[in-house]
Amino acid sequence: MGYVSAEDHALVTAAVAEAELTTSGEIVTVLAERSDGYSDIALAWAALAAFTAMSVFAMWPGWFLGRLDAIIGNWGSEWSIGAQFTLLIGFGLLVFFLIWAIQLWDRAKYALIPGPVKTSRVHERAIKHFKVGAERRTHGRTGILIYLSMREHRAEIVADEPIAEIVSVEVWGEAMADMLIEIKQGKIADGMAAGVHDVGRVLSEHFPRAEDDENELPDRLIEV
Repeated sequence: MGYVSAEDHALVTAAVAEAELTTSGEIVTVLAERSDGYSDIALAWAALAAFTAMSVFAMWPGWFLGRLDAIIGNWGSEWSIGAQFTLLIGFGLLVFFLIWAIQLWDRAKYALIPGPVKTSRVHERAIKHFKVGAERRTHGRTGILIYLSMREHRAEIVADEPIAEIVSVEVWGEAMADMLIEIKQGKIADGMAAGVHDVGRVLSEHFPRAEDDENELPDRLIEV
């Protein structure tokens, strides 16, 4: 993936270990390159472009056929209904595959994905990672996930139910804001460490560390 170095991993791991010294909460950090392939969105854009192109062709067939005559050197030849229909389908397919090919370039692909779709997919992926790696895997159900998805430029904080019942979403919003300040400057590990410190401070207020508390989840940064 190449987003963080070994030193960055050590920085985030140390931040998690330090934050958990004062709380029974267990913090899991996940760094993802992307949260979805978005092939359905790419397909939708290609289909929409093809349908639009075919509709324009059908509305002004004379203009398109005139341009085609000029290209192939015909002298105003008559195009049969069947030939026009074949050209219509061919034109639609050409546009479809052109738009699909453009979206093979990630920068173009992600630029065409609507923001709400990115937000929804990142949230869904964060929930899946939380269910696999943190939910109900700690004594007292005090697991919390900090999830960062690079391609979408989105972050999520997902907490076990006992934490979510006490700590409002707005509080985690403040932690994410501190985290994103660093990340927008290209300091990914520093940003995640800042988020970990904020989350740890909140957890220590509501879920202080017990004397017999054990480290139940890995402190290391997980890359997926």
